[in-house]
Amino acid sequence: MAKINPRSILYPGSGHAKHLAMSKPTDIQVREAHTSFIDVKLRVPLKFGRETVTSATCLRVKVIVENAQGKRAEGWGETPLSVSWVWPGKLSVETRLERMKAFSDQIAPMLCSSDIKGHPMEIASDFQHTHLLPALEKVNAAAGGEPMPYLGGLVAFSAFDIAVHDAFGRLYNVDCYQTYNADWMNRDLGAYLHDEQFAGKYPADYFTKDVPKTLPVWHLVGGVDALETQDLNGTEPQDEYPLLLADWIVQDGLKCLKVKLRGTDAAWDYERMVRVARIGLPLGVRWLSADFNCTVQDPAYVNDILDKLLQNEPEIYARTLYVEQPFPYDLEAHQIDVRSVSARKPLFLDESAHDWEFVKLGRSLGWSGVALKTCKTQTGALLSLCWAKQHGMPLMVQDLTNPMLAMIPHVRLAAHAGTIQGVECNAMQFYPDASKKEEAVHPGLYRRRDGVVDLSTLGTVGMGYGAAVSQS
Repeated sequence: MAKINPRSILYPGSGHAKHLAMSKPTDIQVREAHTSFIDVKLRVPLKFGRETVTSATCLRVKVIVENAQGKRAEGWGETPLSVSWVWPGKLSVETRLERMKAFSDQIAPMLCSSDIKGHPMEIASDFQHTHLLPALEKVNAAAGGEPMPYLGGLVAFSAFDIAVHDAFGRLYNVDCYQTYNADWMNRDLGAYLHDEQFAGKYPADYFTKDVPKTLPVWHLVGGVDALETQDLNGTEPQDEYPLLLADWIVQDGLKCLKVKLRGTDAAWDYERMVRVARIGLPLGVRWLSADFNCTVQDPAYVNDILDKLLQNEPEIYARTLYVEQPFPYDLEAHQIDVRSVSARKPLFLDESAHDWEFVKLGRSLGWSGVALKTCKTQTGALLSLCWAKQHGMPLMVQDLTNPMLAMIPHVRLAAHAGTIQGVECNAMQFYPDASKKEEAVHPGLYRRRDGVVDLSTLGTVGMGYGAAVSQS
């Protein structure tokens, strides 16, 4: 199979050459970009793969954009720089984080000096291919040793990309989701996705027709979370928030639980699924998912657990809606045929789904669905959404423990994507106090009630932050 090259030629052949010369009077250019970093401490630890996280750093970006008439507007974007998820490696967490922060700071002047103009999707796609990826190669060569992965560059850039989408909407006093069509975009999807079947189509053609105001919400059962009283060890926080799984379910009316597994200890993983289900199902939980944390090497590992559940715990098996990313991040290096897993349960790409090209590769290997994340850029998430829907792949939208402003683009993507079942939101579990200011503006979004998050207070301009920006 041909090797995926994320820097592959962006515009294929003469069929889309016309897109390169076209422009609209609404096109913008980034004039200013400013970064800041917000450190937050987790109230309880969260296990990512082989690492346990106790704190996080969020990148917040403010951009100023300008159109051809000289009119300017600001926009905001934010994402956690979740190094344990983005960059599993041998370097210390501190070293990886500092390199990601330094790379984020380098993006700001590059973006402003790039002279790239257009719709936000055009700016992001062009910048990623002509500036971001070469810059990532350069910093990795200079640093030597362990390179920052492609996913690390995407996460750093994602806050800038979200901010540009927000600024575009603010400039024209319109919801950014109303701009993903021919009225605002110079290029159709065929120009991005290298395929004539997308000619004349735009992201808006793939959005759900009735965008919901509430979404079923998934709670993350972390690998080191206390399930029952006997799991408490005396180091837990003494605050107003629950510690035990049953208390979370009752307080938030939860119906969906995502279970983090080890992927290296089949007996523990099986027992964990059974324990979580036996706590949750009697309390009204209806759906489970299994997240193996990218640590599995052989599909038989997952198949054996699923088969054992089917034989011994058929209701738990039936309530397991999908399986998430059991296999290693690097899809090119680990081209595992996973059809035997997806024959049992829907199998969703997450960490491996960097962009639509990797989604395409995953589908060829037997992956059945895609978990979208705004931290891989708003632009990239929309392109993956369109490619997946065109090819019949179901969608989920997964959390990166998004607090503060990062929560809003995350849930808006889920609302427009038409997922198989709501959205994952777990920032309120791990650092609820970080979002107190935003919660004052959007109380139904930063607290889960009756098993849903409520988007009804979100604004209708840009990303929909509303007054939450001024509160942050």
